[in-house]
Amino acid sequence: MSGKRDYYEVLGVPKGAAQDEIAKAYRKLALRYHPDSNQGNEDAIHKFKEAAEAYEVLSDEQKRARYDQYGHAGVDGSGGGFRDVGDIFEAFGDVFGGTIFEDFFGGGRTRSRVRKGADLRCDVVLELEEAARGVTKTVSLTRHIACETCSGSGAEVGSQPEMCRRCQGRGQVVQSTGILRVQTTCPICRGSGKTISKPCKTCDGQGLKPTEVKLEVKIPAGVDDGMRVRLPGEGQPSPDGGPRGDAYCFIHLKQHSIFHRDEHNLIIQLPISYCQAALGTSLDVPTLDGKRSLEIHAGTKSGTVYRLRGLGMPDPHSGAKGDLLVETLIEVPKKLSKRQQELLRELAELEEKEITPERKGFMDRIMEYFTAPNSETTKTK
Repeated sequence: MSGKRDYYEVLGVPKGAAQDEIAKAYRKLALRYHPDSNQGNEDAIHKFKEAAEAYEVLSDEQKRARYDQYGHAGVDGSGGGFRDVGDIFEAFGDVFGGTIFEDFFGGGRTRSRVRKGADLRCDVVLELEEAARGVTKTVSLTRHIACETCSGSGAEVGSQPEMCRRCQGRGQVVQSTGILRVQTTCPICRGSGKTISKPCKTCDGQGLKPTEVKLEVKIPAGVDDGMRVRLPGEGQPSPDGGPRGDAYCFIHLKQHSIFHRDEHNLIIQLPISYCQAALGTSLDVPTLDGKRSLEIHAGTKSGTVYRLRGLGMPDPHSGAKGDLLVETLIEVPKKLSKRQQELLRELAELEEKEITPERKGFMDRIMEYFTAPNSETTKTK
């Protein structure tokens, strides 16, 4: 038999407790039994580790399922692998909101965090054709580089940065609040652990100076308005020797005079005459790759859409192309020659004699409407 207590009993939650309930119970016990609040109390340290072990198992769905079925034997070796309180900070700091576990207690393992540099933004404007084929553009952005005068130290030539007296070079200060201790960034050195008594006049003690940088950006085919291209490592330098940030190039597409974009498809409106729509014809339509012939079927209505597959925009990830959608638009002439008027009147007379089935059906419905017994036109005054 295992000498360990039931994990649900340790946390004080029922067996069917939800994950947020388990996390809440663990936070409560961690605050109660934390070694900083119970210095010299071995029982409290034992309960602190016991709660962490229980949470480690019950917060993991797979471990929890094995524990529910087989008890401690099902998770043998899965819990209790913490050498010290610092290991618990490493494992469950997110339960307390990222680093707040450490900051709240100000104890455990002090970790030196190397911060990544800030990200930068640049913008580029593309024609639709450039976005369709992909293009390389030159962009400019302002980035900080090490000051040449002080070599990035921020101190005047001949002097050196000094260790911060407030935090003793740790970059963090601890303030006591009752039985708890709160660890925060040092307000004097702002986390650097160093102070500068004689700042460099060129960079005003910053150690960095802004410089305009030009970069070549390779933009993949198929990008759309609002997308961004990441340039890794092209951002600001880290304030404490870590990696540079990234630069992000935001895409802006110009409105095209012919094509309208709908995700990966392109849409154009093709004006045709009444005769072309009625009789059918073959027309050249514009595409991003030049002209293409399109067969307009006899009897085409205004608004009919013809699909030319594979003539749209490529997907920037897969490369698969969308389609070109050609929407017909029947134009009605505003001015007619005398001969055109004669021909149209002739056509109108023929249409009155030879009514098409569709029109005949519509005319029949109109007559039925006006001759129906409940029609307003049949009511006597």
